Amino acid sequence: MDVITCKNVVKRFNQFTALDNVSVSIPKGSIYGLLGPNGAGKTTLIRIINQITIPDEGEILFNGSAIKPSDVEYIGYLPEERGLYKKMKVGEQALYLSCLKGMDKGAAIKELKAWFVKFGIQAWWDKKVEELSKGMAQKVQFIITVLHKPSLLILDEPFSGFDPVNVQIVRNEILRMRSEGTSIILSTHNMESVEELCDNIALINKSKLIISGSLDEIRRNHGKNEVEVIYRSGAPYKFDNNRMFNLALEEETSDGYRAVLGVDRHTSSAEILRSLVTDIDIVSYRELIPRMNDIFIKLVS
Repeated sequence: MDVITCKNVVKRFNQFTALDNVSVSIPKGSIYGLLGPNGAGKTTLIRIINQITIPDEGEILFNGSAIKPSDVEYIGYLPEERGLYKKMKVGEQALYLSCLKGMDKGAAIKELKAWFVKFGIQAWWDKKVEELSKGMAQKVQFIITVLHKPSLLILDEPFSGFDPVNVQIVRNEILRMRSEGTSIILSTHNMESVEELCDNIALINKSKLIISGSLDEIRRNHGKNEVEVIYRSGAPYKFDNNRMFNLALEEETSDGYRAVLGVDRHTSSAEILRSLVTDIDIVSYRELIPRMNDIFIKLVS
């Protein structure tokens, strides 16, 4: 079963259409990348799922049933626009927001203390929020978002403001929660994070759904069906003599040659290697699968 199913969702603001007949299904226990340029409609869809606004047309299902306001109890939402009360003490505010999510005060304090230690901010419990750096404030908001163990976690640009060490800490926590069954929607412009974390993605552009599916499937479908062969030889190999290949590029390297070959989508790597291994000394072989960044630019340009 999918944790979220969006069916033909339409949302308009006066004459502006923010979402135009968008349908996506988010599998349980997965990390689902929600991608698109600024103004594409991602945040509008997130706000609809989070019951902040409602669609003009279409339907949202949560665990197979029509979503209702009380379902937000099971959702954790970290918006891109950060918002903490600057004059409140850090621990006091974290506790207040945790109790708003229905947590018992004693249990919330215990959990918060453990998370503060994990993120290295235990010394800031009695400091005012306005004294925090952007990265520290981000840590506090992440902790508040996940503390009540939501079954659906919505993260909008969660790595903004973090240095590489803290980015890795948050990534590890996201992966841990996924392994424990949490369903996660990750909205980001960081394609490296998408490739490292996401199982499935949807790309929205100009209010419309452009593509959706598994990350591997999308990368393969948008590739050029090319492979790279690096081999040792005193002279270039005549790839054009083999009908299995279409030579796209060949260049000399320090100890041999590098060739990029166009191949048929249905030709297996085993077949390709068998046709070459008796003629050349192969150093390495790999499929050239496009990066998500290249696919993103291609589809939204």
